[in-house]
Amino acid sequence: MGTVAPRVESLASSGIKCIPKEYVRPEKELKSIGNVFEEEKKEGPEVPTIDLREIDSEDEVVRGKCRQKLKKAAEEWGVMNLVNHGIQDELIERVKKAGEEFFGLAVEEKEKYANDQESGKIQGYGSKLANNASGQLEWEDYFFHLVFPEDKRDLSIWPKKPDDYIEVTSEYAKRLRGLATKMLEALSIGLGLEGGRLEKEVGGMEELLLQLKINYYPICPQPELALGVEAHTDVSSLTFLLHNMVPGLQLFYQGQWFTAKCVPNSILMHIGDTIEILSNGKYKSILHRGLVNKEKVRISWAMFCEPPKEKIILQPLPELVTETEPARFPPRTFAQHIHHKLFRKDQEGLPN
Repeated sequence: MGTVAPRVESLASSGIKCIPKEYVRPEKELKSIGNVFEEEKKEGPEVPTIDLREIDSEDEVVRGKCRQKLKKAAEEWGVMNLVNHGIQDELIERVKKAGEEFFGLAVEEKEKYANDQESGKIQGYGSKLANNASGQLEWEDYFFHLVFPEDKRDLSIWPKKPDDYIEVTSEYAKRLRGLATKMLEALSIGLGLEGGRLEKEVGGMEELLLQLKINYYPICPQPELALGVEAHTDVSSLTFLLHNMVPGLQLFYQGQWFTAKCVPNSILMHIGDTIEILSNGKYKSILHRGLVNKEKVRISWAMFCEPPKEKIILQPLPELVTETEPARFPPRTFAQHIHHKLFRKDQEGLPN
């Protein structure tokens, strides 16, 4: 085993009043971190909510209107709340309950599933290791694993408790994979392409990977000094997010940070870097981060839909590149894109 990062949950429950210095954000970042419950109440721009009830309508005009709203949200925001998304509320509740029960186990029990990031075993229970650039840590533990396609998953590392974890998570992944197809189709049409185009470009049914990361943000004694997850854009093609209705997601929109309001029975969808690249920047991958608080544990379920690492070259689609709008991104594999981002982040830093 490599070095195990301390579990944030253990730190949180140890009764400390001050957080260790590795969790304290740099001075320039601290200015923008406020109380998330106050922040959520503030008036300000709101993430678009898209009602998907009409996306399958018999009526082409009705379908078109729904796709138009989706397109506008993808261009202006790169993030949206999906309601009437067709995945049963009851299934989603069971997925959340299973994740909550897993994280409710004793830390020793969860350690049986510990990942070993240094040896490249990234699936399992973990906490962020310090990357050399900043030595910063994030106030979260997580469970990360590949859930779809089913023939690529490794059930031996999935939680055995609660005993319906595998069943409900598998069913949710299957339903979400269908929703991803539907969203990719609408986004393709929004770019003036064939409906199936984007899905093909990110790997199709065989190769697009769904990776689930359950983020567990314990109560933090000094939430104004820490972040649950630092500012980043998602590398995925699309990310679908559930949460336990505790606010925490912040988006960097029009030059400032603001807190997303929790919308009941919605799935939040992010456009990831992969689709931003393919669309030549027409669709946005928005910078976002997670705040923590001292009152409530926050849990979120992020499903990252990722193209295969090496098999596909990601670059702006030729139809979207013109003399007036030249290609904004060089050709790279998904693996190269991730590497490029890690390297660039070490050098450039992020907005204040």
